[in-house]
Amino acid sequence: MLVSVTGGTGLVGSHTVAALVADGHRVRLLARDESTVDRALSPLGVGAGAVDVVTGDVLDELCVARFVHGADAVLHAASVYSFDSRRHREMGAVNVAGTAAVLDAARRAGAGRVVYVSSFGALLPARGRVLGPRSPVGRPRERYLATKAAAETVAREHQAAGAPVSITYPPALLGPHDPKMGDQTTRLLNTLRGRMPIWPLGGLPVGDVRDTAALHAALLAAPGNGWERVFGPGHHLTTRAYVRTLREVTCRALPTVYLPARAMLPVGVLAGLLQRVWPWHIPAEYGAIYTCACAARVDAGADTGGVTARPVAETFTDTVRWLHREGHLSARAAGAAGVRVHAGEPR
Repeated sequence: MLVSVTGGTGLVGSHTVAALVADGHRVRLLARDESTVDRALSPLGVGAGAVDVVTGDVLDELCVARFVHGADAVLHAASVYSFDSRRHREMGAVNVAGTAAVLDAARRAGAGRVVYVSSFGALLPARGRVLGPRSPVGRPRERYLATKAAAETVAREHQAAGAPVSITYPPALLGPHDPKMGDQTTRLLNTLRGRMPIWPLGGLPVGDVRDTAALHAALLAAPGNGWERVFGPGHHLTTRAYVRTLREVTCRALPTVYLPARAMLPVGVLAGLLQRVWPWHIPAEYGAIYTCACAARVDAGADTGGVTARPVAETFTDTVRWLHREGHLSARAAGAAGVRVHAGEPR
């Protein structure tokens, strides 16, 4: 089977490509810069010759049409995932217009299966703070989440028209080998570096990118038109549980103060305004605080495509270990999770 994949050099896309190649499928990537492909995939055991690359952008309709031509299935994972206020305009273009372009092209090309990678955040704020496949599209009061909600509407319109589109809702994802050091990896990194001593109360679903990749590989190979809306495997963590798990895997104290999330929202607004002129990243992001304030849980009965979420401590340990091995964390900051690398465990 030939699968065309956007976003294949990002965290979700690269791990999904590795899962597809391991299952024996042919993969075609759409990438703005071909030089980023090997850097993203080689650490996952996918050689340079294992995928075909179409150089281009999701906003280029002719390029997208060529990219999906002849594909048996399409995975649209390309997205600007960031709470950085400096990227608001880019989010609107890529997340909304890009999704429309790719899904329209895939439908015209007759792809037998299309998987759109949404986000649980596209359904926020949730009624009763519980998310499920019947949850309506959200009306989040945050720019990134709002663009994902708008793209979600586009995908649901294709579903309503009978197109073979599946929508997945990954949790906040961690795991080893993050090619672009995305939002969640950076947040964990900043916590271990002592740059986030204050956390909002609340919580969020957290999962392992390898589990979501396994879900995507299963959906793309599935026959028929089932599995319309599927949640990525994960666990709901309060922010206290998040930090506590990091303490357990690193054996570090990580002193932390917790404040009500809604009381911290004005701080996030001010940080976003300052970020537009401040050249360095400010960890106090409105979007992250807002997500914790919503504190939405995924319905325990929601379908995860038959993939069981691995223990969250395993995900945190593997992420910290990778960050240390790649030089992003010192041995002291990685703590016990980093020490185990030097005790003879596989690298």
